[in-house]
Amino acid sequence: MDGQKLQDRLYLGLGASARHIGRQADAFRPKGPLQPLHKANRFLRLPATFVSAKGNSGRTNLFGDPLWYGIFDASYTRPGDYIVLESGTYFIVSQEPLLPVLCVKANRTISIVQPNVQSGPAGNAYGGFTSGGYATLIDAWPASVLGENRTSASSVDLPTDQAVPYWNILLPGLAYPVVSPGDRITDDLGRSAIVAGTELSDLGWRISAKMATA
Repeated sequence: MDGQKLQDRLYLGLGASARHIGRQADAFRPKGPLQPLHKANRFLRLPATFVSAKGNSGRTNLFGDPLWYGIFDASYTRPGDYIVLESGTYFIVSQEPLLPVLCVKANRTISIVQPNVQSGPAGNAYGGFTSGGYATLIDAWPASVLGENRTSASSVDLPTDQAVPYWNILLPGLAYPVVSPGDRITDDLGRSAIVAGTELSDLGWRISAKMATA
């Protein structure tokens, strides 16, 4: 049996398992940087379920662990696709041959904007961030947003100041924008953060962001 036939059998088995233990889900494939879960991006309905990527299907994930193995027929999906069930939203980060389908569970919906550069050498009334002075990179993308184990002190350094937390954000490997330090992130809870560092790998974007306090 060649590798392709073995891969087909593996996905067939995952699909059969999902039909017995999973729930109906919708698969979405983003077509641009805006609203990936728009109904126009839905391309498949399939049974699916997810188990802990810790190698123990008898337990759930703990705090700070967004990785799950997807149990569904992945013959028609690819990394970057979203799988949406009633119980949660996931995106695929890896479908390597003969390996489990690695997914990330999204717990927040985020948008990222890039401040425009002030081009005038003089006469600018204000040179900082304004609500109308930015370009939208992505809008309404489900993402994993978890706290990092580090904080920083406020630049004002008043006695009542609190430490400023960092976020660790995981996103699909988008082909559209390039996320850079200084870009501004907002989530569905109304919180804001400034991108401190980014990394784009085969698994997608990993972004470190400092929460904005003002």
